[in-house]
Amino acid sequence: MKESLEAEFTAFVAARGQTLLRIAHALTGSREAAEDLVQGALAKAYARWPRIHSDAEAYVKRIIYNDRVSIWRRTGRAEVSMAEVPERAHTGRHDHDVAERLAVQQALLALPARQRAVLVMRYLEDRSVEETAEALGCRPGTVASQASRALAKLRELTAGANRPMEGAR
Repeated sequence: MKESLEAEFTAFVAARGQTLLRIAHALTGSREAAEDLVQGALAKAYARWPRIHSDAEAYVKRIIYNDRVSIWRRTGRAEVSMAEVPERAHTGRHDHDVAERLAVQQALLALPARQRAVLVMRYLEDRSVEETAEALGCRPGTVASQASRALAKLRELTAGANRPMEGAR
């Protein structure tokens, strides 16, 4: 690869790497799995960089989503996720806020990978239904129905998190 393209790739990774990692973490629920997912996506993007560098971020995100769904298909639906302890303290937060955040995270991880991908793209990345459908290779109606089902399941799973914890003031 030409030095100028390699420098462009390095700059892309430096500028967008944390965003890609945050998206992958939302999809996997694990920092290690997210790092692996992003690393694999960036390796694929590097090999195609001369062709994709003008729209690299969309290309890498699509690789991340597709690879995550592929992993989920290979391993089946028996995925078991464990709650993680936050890496840094959230100062000024009440116990209820932390419990609610953990409940939402657990509920998100309980969703099938496709529904989780739809929610991440639609609400974390603020993409339209059409953009999400194009990125996932499905119809807009599928995105809408998957989002609706996923949100209903999240509401069901987090219903208890909206009530204050015993002893919380």
